[in-house]
Amino acid sequence: MTRGLPLGRFRRYRLVLLGLVLLLALALLLGAALGAYPIPPFSIPGILLKGEGVEYQVLTALRLPRVLGSALVGALLALSGAVLQGLFRNPLVDPGLIGVSSGAALGAAIFIVVLPGAGALEVYALPLFAFLGGLLATHLLWRLAQTPWGVQVSVLLLSGIALNALVGAGIGLLTFVASEQELRSLTFWTLGGFSAITWHLLLAGLPFGLLAFLLLLHLARPLNALVLGEREAFHLGVDLEALKRRAVAGAALGVGVAVALAGGVGFLGLVAPHLFRLLAGPDHRYLLPGAALLGAVLAVTADLLARTLAAPAEIPVGVVTACLGGPFFLYLVLRYKREVFRA
Repeated sequence: MTRGLPLGRFRRYRLVLLGLVLLLALALLLGAALGAYPIPPFSIPGILLKGEGVEYQVLTALRLPRVLGSALVGALLALSGAVLQGLFRNPLVDPGLIGVSSGAALGAAIFIVVLPGAGALEVYALPLFAFLGGLLATHLLWRLAQTPWGVQVSVLLLSGIALNALVGAGIGLLTFVASEQELRSLTFWTLGGFSAITWHLLLAGLPFGLLAFLLLLHLARPLNALVLGEREAFHLGVDLEALKRRAVAGAALGVGVAVALAGGVGFLGLVAPHLFRLLAGPDHRYLLPGAALLGAVLAVTADLLARTLAAPAEIPVGVVTACLGGPFFLYLVLRYKREVFRA
């Protein structure tokens, strides 16, 4: 036994995590190398050390902030999804499905249209508005689903659908009153994409993203206890209210940063945790970092597909992730249906 796990399972977790680290390094290398202006992957270190030339400009001004930003967005969405699934004890919960991503997008849209011309403050205020939008949406859903017997998942999901519709109406209204330049920015939030990520935007969102990682990655042990039920977790010494506050705030912050950087990129928060469970297992001590790594790999890969499949045109990343995540979500629903029928 190793840290409460059979030795074989512990080795499997470690092997999968190591494989994901290597896969992420490969995805980052290919993401920086491939595109409309291809660069030999193994010549990238030499180009960066040389510090001049067209290839150096392409790498440092365009590719690197985009690739690193997409990895950050994927990791935050996947980690937030894994924590929310553990908190609600439901594998179908996703930041987009329950309206958290929509709330963050509405916060960003309000900032774009209501406070235009914020100038230098924009790169700092935009993630903050997206975070506040996600936090308010999460708090509203939590209050709606709260009952004397705990949070009702069916009410949560139905409330999320209703909130998504209301947010869609709000964004539609903002689109109606937006100027032409604001309209282009709003379209970016709706479709999702990494093309607008610059060093300025990435560095502005990074402190908020790191804070979200700090809040969420330390929730593994209480989430493992919560799998047994709220009463059992309480008797194991878990402060349930503190756990809920920290998980909700961390997930809203992570989703807010992701939406501020990339707009509405869906399904990563649903797909990545499930794939890691299939590859290794459900222990949150490994699931949370594993989902973050896998989410980063999927986001970088989706971005690479989006800008190479129809080159020189670029497919919105939200379309790519929806094409991959939609069938996977249907698979999960059918699997859940079979399990309920067998029970």
